[in-house]
Amino acid sequence: MDKEPIDQQESEELYEHHRFVAEKGQQPLRVDKFLMNYIEKATRNKIQKAAAAGNIYVNDIPVKSNYKVKPHDVVTVMFAHPPYEFLLVPEEIPLDIVYEDDAVLVVNKPAGMVVHPGHGNYSGTLINALTYHFENLPNNSSGRPGLVHRIDKDTSGLLVVAKTEEAMTHLAGQFFNKSTERTYTALVWGNMEEDQGTVEGHIGRHPKNRLQNTVFLGEEAELKGKPAVTHYKVQERLGYVTLVSCTLETGRTHQIRVHMKHIGHTLFNDERYGGEKILKGTTFTKYKQFEENCFKVLPRQALHAATLGFVHPVSGELMRFQAPLPDDMEQCIAKWRDYAKHMH
Repeated sequence: MDKEPIDQQESEELYEHHRFVAEKGQQPLRVDKFLMNYIEKATRNKIQKAAAAGNIYVNDIPVKSNYKVKPHDVVTVMFAHPPYEFLLVPEEIPLDIVYEDDAVLVVNKPAGMVVHPGHGNYSGTLINALTYHFENLPNNSSGRPGLVHRIDKDTSGLLVVAKTEEAMTHLAGQFFNKSTERTYTALVWGNMEEDQGTVEGHIGRHPKNRLQNTVFLGEEAELKGKPAVTHYKVQERLGYVTLVSCTLETGRTHQIRVHMKHIGHTLFNDERYGGEKILKGTTFTKYKQFEENCFKVLPRQALHAATLGFVHPVSGELMRFQAPLPDDMEQCIAKWRDYAKHMH
């Protein structure tokens, strides 16, 4: 049956801005502290104000800041205005389109471009560009046009975008079933012992640093993390760093960055995970100077989504794409190559 239209003055519609489900291992924790761990750039004061104003709900009931979050609680933050990411402004940003047909689009994303709008990044994102270049892109479950997966802001490389609802469903299924092929090129600190290997370790949010993820093992694994598998292969040994290719079996946030750090090979210049410090090498001033130059040439983590393979949602054909290394990584690797030659 149709609902009676309600006079706007009487009913204020609320929009969901954040939604988090507490894990089954969640210890009782005040809701304001719980939200601090999940919302980037949020202050305790802002969260408490939102609670006082009745904007924080647990299982659809407004709560005060001192409510203790329990396992499986659904915590939502609701406001009377739509989230900024839904006020999508199409922006004329050039896109490097590798492939396009009626159903899909493959884009080579430059480093520094955020994939979708979020806290502090409401413009200049891939989504702003996509909505300018394409009309009627289908929304995914988070209301984000065309997106079936994403890569970090400072990671360059390939992304597939769905242009129709059918393509969205089909591609999302492939990512969910881990049948897509994704290989990344990474420059990591240290000389890897093995020529190839596999890193397995559940990934979840770091308990102390809310901007990082970390690997959980043993009893904590199931409670605090999600299963993640990365296969790596050494491509080139360059003295104090190694060039590796990593193939993802799962797609967790920061997966390669977290897994490589876990095995003692943090990504080169990955500031969030401590890779912007000189982690290997000598104490020579000359070497420090060389390092500073490498960081200048590549002012981001050394990670590039190099290949992408998926089954075309309409034709059923296996499609594979490759994106060459961007200049900043090329230049940095060239410096290391040169340095490695003169090491012996």
